[in-house]
Amino acid sequence: MGLGCGVIAEIKRRSPSKGALTQTEVVPAELATEYAAGGAVAVSVLTDSRFFGGSLADLGAVARAVDLPLLRKDFVVSPRDLIDAKVSGASAALLIAGALSDAELASLLSAAVEVGIETLVEVHGSDEFERFDVQMASAVGVNQRDLVTFAVDRDRAVAVRSTIPDGVPAVAESGVEGAEDVAALAEAGFSAVLVGEVLMRAPSRREKVIELVEAGRGVRQGLRDNQSG
Repeated sequence: MGLGCGVIAEIKRRSPSKGALTQTEVVPAELATEYAAGGAVAVSVLTDSRFFGGSLADLGAVARAVDLPLLRKDFVVSPRDLIDAKVSGASAALLIAGALSDAELASLLSAAVEVGIETLVEVHGSDEFERFDVQMASAVGVNQRDLVTFAVDRDRAVAVRSTIPDGVPAVAESGVEGAEDVAALAEAGFSAVLVGEVLMRAPSRREKVIELVEAGRGVRQGLRDNQSG
């Protein structure tokens, strides 16, 4: 994605801690179209039904509506989940390191290569890099939200970023609310931010995406100016 941060805009109907995130009807295809119009580099679709109210049907609808890379965000635990993601139109799938054993994670990374789908491996701390071959991941995501308490530590992503090996794209997840957050994460070296709740609650999802995209773009311009000076 080059210098600065791109925006991966998420379609998220509800969360375990906050319930429904919007009182209006969620039409995934329409949301994805708004995100694309705002300049999102990719769309994340939550397909878990039990905790987030999503489905593979949501993913399929988005795949038909926009020509952007799509991430299946779910509790992926088997190669079959990767195949379902691929068939439904996803170009990448989330693998949560904290929800998988070392053997399961290694197996799924290998299976993803066979299936032909990219992987975003989510971690919560630098210690988890010892559990898998980071170079096999298409990208590493640092989730600032605790899986147990749901509390957000907005300093976590920056703290972990320096330990991600060179050449591996880094994505910051959770805790992004505005342009200042994107700018700070871009300066820390993140390739993208994954944003869900703040977009779902925004009066205009397109305008909110534009705000975040311009923050990342501004950092890119600043870096180019510094390099050319």
